[in-house]
Amino acid sequence: MSQQTVYTVTGMSCGHCAASVTEEITALGGVSSVEVDLSTGAVTVTSAGELDRGAVADAVTEAGYRLT
Repeated sequence: MSQQTVYTVTGMSCGHCAASVTEEITALGGVSSVEVDLSTGAVTVTSAGELDRGAVADAVTEAGYRLT
């Protein structure tokens, strides 16, 4: 059963930003989809199970942004 979690990411302002965050989070094990809403900074992650928040934060940091 898949699980959806919404995170808030700051610093994103364009399609490239969204693509970078999507790429890094998608690389985490168990992630099936990532949807980014640039206007709100909301990042909805669908995964096979609960993700470690620290791992998601690290992925966002790797992309050059910050999980709040």
